[in-house]
Amino acid sequence: MKSEARSVQPPKFVAEVSSNHGRDLARSKRFISTAAAIGCHAVKFQLFRIQELFAPEALAARAELRARAQWELPPEFLPELALHARACGIEFSCTPFYLDAVAELEPYVHFFKIASYELLWHDLLRACGATGKPVVLSTGMAELEEIAAAVAALRDAGCRDLTLLHCVSGYPAPAEECNLAVLETLREAFPGAAVGWSDHSASDAVIHRAVHAHAAEMIEFHLDLEGEGEEFGAGHCWLPGAMRTVIEEIEAGFAAEGDRRKRPAPSERADRDWRADPTDGLRPLRHVRAGLAEEG
Repeated sequence: MKSEARSVQPPKFVAEVSSNHGRDLARSKRFISTAAAIGCHAVKFQLFRIQELFAPEALAARAELRARAQWELPPEFLPELALHARACGIEFSCTPFYLDAVAELEPYVHFFKIASYELLWHDLLRACGATGKPVVLSTGMAELEEIAAAVAALRDAGCRDLTLLHCVSGYPAPAEECNLAVLETLREAFPGAAVGWSDHSASDAVIHRAVHAHAAEMIEFHLDLEGEGEEFGAGHCWLPGAMRTVIEEIEAGFAAEGDRRKRPAPSERADRDWRADPTDGLRPLRHVRAGLAEEG
């Protein structure tokens, strides 16, 4: 049976702070330090203004939407957060949710992340693509034709470094609905784009499966520090210790990958001479026995 080629590099882990920062600069910086400490490659925030996120009719009808104004990240945090990420040795990213946010973020982010809910808004996609910076696009709720249109908009605008994240926009997402095989569909449908998984399941089994069975090149996950963030109660956020374990396990698995050459490993070389001799089936090999006889 022919085996499929798989990446021998571990995925890029991206910690999504979402609205767990509490509009607190010190807490926001702790998210960055924590993400770096548990082995993440990048940290991501969100930049939105409620008045430019929801239509007036929605805000008038839903008090809970108006309350989300307390979840807005103050734009004045951006320079210090980006600097702190650099000091911690990880990339800084942010999701723009209004058009002017793209220009506000461009000086600070390593890459743009576009949320699933904005996938249909091609003006935003084109604005991100035109910066020339890498773009990560989540595809939750989307059909393949919608993703194709979004990819075309990004590439037409100049995006040359694109990552597509399969996700299920349920909070939390049941494991049986994760449909991780879609990663293969995205890889086949959009050659040249990297493919990964944006996790809302908070399940280590799901993440391991995405990486080891479907070669996810990026894993994005929602992080909270201690279970007191605004979104933790919904059940889709990870705590640092649990995600550190997942990252360490996955990196250990990739360290075990090797190079396909079959040869004795250093730890087993000393035992080679203690194999059964082909002449009589007894251990060790005859030349070792001779030495043992002299010792005796």
